[in-house]
Amino acid sequence: MLEAFEILSTSGVVLWSKSYAPVGAHVVNSLVNDVFIEEKAQLQNATNSVSPIFKKEKYTLKWRKSKDFNLIFVAVYQSLLHLGWIDKLLDNISTIFVDLYKTQLQSERARIVQYPFDKYFDQQVQELEDNATAGFASEAPAADAEARKDPLVSADNGAQPQAALSAATSDEGSPPQTPDISRLSSPSSSHILTGKAGPGGRISRRARKAANASATASSGDEQVRKGKTPKSGKKLRVWDADGLADEDDGRVLDYSAPAEADDAVAPTVEAVAQESWGRRTGKGQFVLKDLGDEVHSILENADNKKATSSAPSGLVGSGFSAIGGLLRNIVGGKILTEADLEKPLKAMEDHLLKKNVAREAAVRLCEGVKQELVGKKTGNFQSVDAALKSAMESSLRKILTPTSSLDLLHEIDTVTKANKQGTSRPYVISIVGVNGVGKSTNLGKICYFLLQNNYRILIAACDTFRSGAVEQLRVHARNLKELSARENVGAVELYEKGYGKDAANVAKDAVEYGAANNFDVVLIDTAGRRHNDQRLMSSLEKFAKFAQPNKIFMVGEALVGTDSVMQARNFNQAFGTGRNLDGFIISKCDTVGDMVGTLVSMVHATGIPIVFLGVGQHYGDLRGLSVPWAVNLLMK
Repeated sequence: MLEAFEILSTSGVVLWSKSYAPVGAHVVNSLVNDVFIEEKAQLQNATNSVSPIFKKEKYTLKWRKSKDFNLIFVAVYQSLLHLGWIDKLLDNISTIFVDLYKTQLQSERARIVQYPFDKYFDQQVQELEDNATAGFASEAPAADAEARKDPLVSADNGAQPQAALSAATSDEGSPPQTPDISRLSSPSSSHILTGKAGPGGRISRRARKAANASATASSGDEQVRKGKTPKSGKKLRVWDADGLADEDDGRVLDYSAPAEADDAVAPTVEAVAQESWGRRTGKGQFVLKDLGDEVHSILENADNKKATSSAPSGLVGSGFSAIGGLLRNIVGGKILTEADLEKPLKAMEDHLLKKNVAREAAVRLCEGVKQELVGKKTGNFQSVDAALKSAMESSLRKILTPTSSLDLLHEIDTVTKANKQGTSRPYVISIVGVNGVGKSTNLGKICYFLLQNNYRILIAACDTFRSGAVEQLRVHARNLKELSARENVGAVELYEKGYGKDAANVAKDAVEYGAANNFDVVLIDTAGRRHNDQRLMSSLEKFAKFAQPNKIFMVGEALVGTDSVMQARNFNQAFGTGRNLDGFIISKCDTVGDMVGTLVSMVHATGIPIVFLGVGQHYGDLRGLSVPWAVNLLMK
């Protein structure tokens, strides 16, 4: 077990420390005195400059030095233990700490600045310990390892989760039986009627096709009608393309599951591992994972810098390497002027446009970079390249950083506490957007996230226009009920009034029903609508007045392109005077690669923050926005 970890300057000032057990100050002091001051200690593994070891009493100390910032990172653990991940921890922590606080470290107040680094450090320790544990477990037989695979392995970057192998496989390797509800039914021979012969003894083409159909095509699931059906009146005769009579035989061509299939046995819902998409805080709240994305992005950037620093830089390049190449003729120590930055900024603007960033947003980003670099003293070529990236990150952060609180759980807790004191209105969240962007899917993801925090949730089916919308939410509610019962978290219920009703009235009734039945949160699904159709958009104002949602989130696709600007602006202005959108949910982020310009464009157009990112089709594929992640993709 790790005993302590300290980050100190070469002058002896401790900038940050973490202790898991009492360790005397003389232990680290001995390292500083014997190794860095007097250089008299005989280090173990001294021939290995990467991992030297210093021992003091019962402790082993390993360290890393950051020469650029004059920092020393020290890890202390008991000599009896063999912790193979300490070297990796030192490398990662030194990279992350320098990247996060390089601005503060370069200032004159570096020694007295507070460095809130605990959550980053804890995340790395937990991750490395889990990897080490997984490495020991992998020594078991391969067959047992495959059998113990988690049914859902989801990556932070939204990769497609791997399906688990079936634990109950027969000796003969026969496939599992398909559930009755999932098998498609085919018409049996008793359902096939022979058509009446036409003139000259010829029968219609439909009748010939029915007569030649094999009776063995039936799955055996359909019900065979018994008894005679009552005679119906004379039906109109229909003529086919050959001029032959083709009478309507009344056959039912829809062999899908019947309407009462909701009561049938549904397929088992795959479990979602909590650690794959979030974590629990000390207060017991479940928060989405975005810190891991940020840390991994920092480490990946550091690896990329190491890989490119040794490569020769030429005039031929792409992306930001080519932009940095435009500053090759600037000698070290020169103060940058606007004239020096004119060509690089033009190249940067073109690069952002290729990343799907709207032109006005690209111009704003470049202006921010200009303000950062004008008057800055240059170093060598690599330092100029790093300055460009740092300034770009700062400019992007100014756009993406929200101006209001995004702590959704805190706001819900405030409302639920007020309800216990007499107020009975639940917290209401409405989901809006154009057709096909994934409103219902992301509503299900948000519901599952809130269930992890033990809220009682009511889903309101207010898409009363699209065929199948209510049934889709019914399936989500059924799956979420099963998951909540299995994990013993929260409760969920569906409120529906069918089709053809006024969505605003249904939403109002749902909120009243939620208040009367002590629900904590009401999630309202709405119909998709074209953002440039005033007739469809006008109904949103009435909806906002009737439902009075606490939050209105718009779902936008990451792959929509530059039209995202008009979508965001039109929806933001559709709810009437004094009511706007409260946040964006960007769906399908796992499908666009590094073309993440839509995120920047939508926030630039409205000033409304991004609350969630959808990165897949599973309930756990929901993330918070990591600004370094977005910067990394924009700079590729």
